[in-house]
Amino acid sequence: MKRTIQSKLLLACIVVSLLSCIVLFTGAGAQTPAIQNAEGIYENAGDAVFYLRALRSDGTVLAVGSGVVISADGEAATAYHVVKDAARLEAILADGSALKGVKLLRYDELTDAALLKLPARVDSKGKIKLYSMLLIKETALKHGERIFAIGYPLKNTPIITEGIVNNPKAEINGRDRVLVSAQVASGMSGGPAIDEQGRLAGIISGSLRTMNNIHLVIAASDLRQLMKT
Repeated sequence: MKRTIQSKLLLACIVVSLLSCIVLFTGAGAQTPAIQNAEGIYENAGDAVFYLRALRSDGTVLAVGSGVVISADGEAATAYHVVKDAARLEAILADGSALKGVKLLRYDELTDAALLKLPARVDSKGKIKLYSMLLIKETALKHGERIFAIGYPLKNTPIITEGIVNNPKAEINGRDRVLVSAQVASGMSGGPAIDEQGRLAGIISGSLRTMNNIHLVIAASDLRQLMKT
C-alpha cells in the first residue's frame, strides 16, 4: 500500500514537471514572432505599403514608386531617388485612399534612404485614425535568410515576391547594400523588404545590371540611423 502511494506521488510530480516545461516553452515562444509564408506576410504587411507619386510644380508626374509606413502616426520610409527633386508628393494607400500633402522629412542621398510624413487622418467622428505599420528589424540580416518584397509596379496593383538574402553587406559604388534575389519590378523602389517574421528588414532601392536577378536593398540599420538624425 505504501509503495502504491509513493508511486502515485512520483507520477504526480513527473506530470507537474512536464506541465511546467510546457508552460515555460510556450511563454518563451510567445515572445518570438512566428515564421510566415508569403501569404501571411502580405496579409499582415500589405496595408502598410502604399503607392507613391512624385510630382513636378506643374502637376505632371516626375516619378512613381512605393513606400512603407513605420509608425502609427504616419511616419514612412521610401527610397530617396523616388522623391528627389519633387515639388509635391502624393500617396495612395492599399484601401484606395488618396493622400496629398505628403512631406519629405529627411533623406540620405548616399544610402538612398528617405523619411516621409503622411498627413493626419480623422474618421467620421473626428477621431485620429492610426496607420497600419511595420516594425523595423533590430538584428542584421544573414546570408541565405528568406526575404519578401512588396511594392507597386502599377497603381492599384501591389505585388509580393520571395527570395533570399544573397549578401547582407555588399559594397556597391562605395556604399553598403543588401543583395537579395526577391524579384523587383519598376515601381517597387521604396517598398519594404520583409523578413520571415514580418519585420521591415530594408527598403527596396533598385537592381544590379551586372548580376541577373540580384537586387539592391537599403539596410534597416541605415534607416534607423536616418531616424536618429
